[in-house]
Amino acid sequence: MQTRNKFFDDMSQLMTNAMGVAQGAKGEADNALKGMMDRWLADRDFVTRDEFEAVRLMAQKAREENIALTARLEALEAKKKPAAKKA
Repeated sequence: MQTRNKFFDDMSQLMTNAMGVAQGAKGEADNALKGMMDRWLADRDFVTRDEFEAVRLMAQKAREENIALTARLEALEAKKKPAAKKA
């Protein structure tokens, strides 16, 4: 028959508590590191992905409008040239 040894029970409880403390410390360290990184990135004036995508879409739309207006201007100029030659 096996009996429980108080020393081993105490050691087991101590190790369980130590693991809980270590996990808590890891969580605190992760939060502190994340906070430091967020502050560091904010100081560097980096843009977020959302801001970058918004500006990229605006630039793409402006480029498309520019191409359309260029084609329209060329068509108007081509239409105007034959009339100018008649005069």
